[in-house]
Order: sequence, then C-alpha cells, then structure tokens
Amino acid sequence: MVLVRTTPPRRVDVAAVFPELAPLARVAVRLHPRPGAPSVEDSSVGGPLLWPAGEPWPHCEASHLHVDSGFRQSPADVRLKRRMQARWHRDHHGRGTTPEEAAVKEQNAAMLAERFAVGPPPADCPVPMLPVAQLYLRDVPLLRLPGQADLLQVLWCPYDHDPHHKPSTALFWRSAAEVVDILVTPPEPYEVNGDGYLPEPCVLAPEAITEYPNSLDLSPQMLLMVEDWSRWRATDVDVDGSEHADCPRDFYDVHLADAPGWKVGGWPPWGRTDPIPRYCTVCDVQMVPLLTIASYEWDGGEGHNWAPTEDQPVANAAGRCCGQDPSQPTKVEVGSTDNMQIYVCPASPEHPHTDLIQ
Repeated sequence: MVLVRTTPPRRVDVAAVFPELAPLARVAVRLHPRPGAPSVEDSSVGGPLLWPAGEPWPHCEASHLHVDSGFRQSPADVRLKRRMQARWHRDHHGRGTTPEEAAVKEQNAAMLAERFAVGPPPADCPVPMLPVAQLYLRDVPLLRLPGQADLLQVLWCPYDHDPHHKPSTALFWRSAAEVVDILVTPPEPYEVNGDGYLPEPCVLAPEAITEYPNSLDLSPQMLLMVEDWSRWRATDVDVDGSEHADCPRDFYDVHLADAPGWKVGGWPPWGRTDPIPRYCTVCDVQMVPLLTIASYEWDGGEGHNWAPTEDQPVANAAGRCCGQDPSQPTKVEVGSTDNMQIYVCPASPEHPHTDLIQ
C-alpha cells in the first residue's frame, strides 16, 4: 500500500499577489515520514540502510562526555518505552508493564550491566552512528547526486557535540546496484543522549511543492512590499479570519513561505538565527539546503495549515496522549524542538557538508 500525503492549497497565490517573488520560488520535496516497517530497498527515516557487508560501519571518533549512569538509555530501552507508550495510547486502562515487556526490560538491563561491568567506555571510544535517512533518487528526483549514485544515506552520532550542542552528521552517496552483500546487523551505540536522537523507523510519502523564502531571506525592499497590506487587499485577499490579520509579515511566514517538517531542498526555516550564507570549504561556492531534519511536521495554532489533508483530523484534535503526537511521527527532537539543516556544495555534493540547528 502506497502512503500518500497532500499539502493543502495555500490560502494565497504568492506569485499572483507579488509577481516580484515569483523568481524566488523553489521546489521542495516534503518527505512526510510516518511510522512503518521500511526495508533496505525503501526510502525511509530511521529505517535499515542498504549498507555493503564489506564496508566498515561509520563511527564517530570525537570525544564524548557520557551522561550520568542514572539517565543512561540504550536504544533497546528507548524502543521498549515507545512500544509501551503506544500500547497505553490504544488502551488507557492497560497501563503498567506486561510480562513480556518486563522480560525485555530485564534483558536490556542485563546487557547494559554486562557492558559496564568494567566501567563505562572512555570518552574517546568511537561510537557507532545511527541511521537518520535513506533516500533513493527514484523517490526524490530533486536530489543532486554525484556520478552514478542513486542513493543518499544520512547518519548521525547520538551525542551532542560542542560548540553548538548538536549531533555530528555523515553523508554517504552510493549506487544501489553495486551493493550485493548487505550488512544485516549493523552495530549500535550502547546508549543515546536522549531518545530524540533515535529516529523511529518511518516510510515516506514524498511530495513536491513550491516554496518561497522566509521573510528573513527577503531583501529590505521586498520585505517592505510584503508588509504592505494595500498590496494584499488590491488582489482581494481575504485574511480577516487569520490570527495574523494585523501582521502581514507573520501571515506570509506562517501560511505561505517555507513548509515545516522533513524535506529535501526548498528554503531554510529560519528563526533561531538570522540567515548566514555558508560557503564550501573546498571551492568557496555558496552551499545550498539538502535536507531539513525536523522535530515536528507542523506547528501548533495556525501552523496546522501545513498538515497534510489526510492528517487534518488528527492535527486539529486535542493535544497528545501517552507520548503520542501526530506531528512528531519520527520521535526525533533536535535542539529545543528545532530543525537541523544539512547543506551541500552545489558544484560537488562530495565536498564536505555542513549543518546547523534552526
């Protein structure tokens, strides 16, 4: 069964109201990750990777300051907690731990105790990286892949790294046809720095949309134009029902500019910092957005307008329960419920990439 998600039409045709913004339109592919059981042959978030058995699994070689043992969580413990929360969500009277869950908990504790029998690993011990995303060119044609590559794989270290307190990321580009023997059981870190760094396995429903720049990316002249209500009213735009009816700039950003959620390409979702151009350390070309890793698929309040048509009923339902939030299907949480943006060099994606929290 093919997963389909469709972004509702925008309340305003930006190019019709502001023809000056039309040249700034960009295509973005919203990935719409939803919990599922992807295979190595699928594009996914948090799913298994098509990884060659003879190729070393990537490890983070940086120094890691391990969390206090009282707060340590293994990936297995995080997955068990999520399964229990999902069960509680389905049955509010079924809280507590089942015998099967208790057995898994005991097994996880025994494995962790065995690993730490001689003390925790040193801070400079290499840490296996976790799969974040796997994207096939057939599903996301917008990807710029080097050579004959038709597959992008993104991994990260499940620890915050100084100086910006974010996980370090690694990109791998490969040709799927060249992978014959597949690594069945990749190594995992013995703990994760919070469950927000362990993506839930998700299938994707890629959807191409048109985006416009966040107001922070507009020139001063264009920003004045967007803030001029007379331009909006001249085209009979009805914004009276919006909570941003008295602030055209906010109306533009919330309803019309860049889409929230996981996406490839498009415009960056600025907010925590002002836009800062990033340049390739090899050829000095200005880098472009590759992937946005989002804590949430849509925002609260009027941000629900970006929730897919198929998800509008749950988006407008009240709150969350038992750790289940329909706007956070991947369980990923970066920064303070922010986004991580990965940038690449447009001249050569194989040049070193960069990333930042927004």
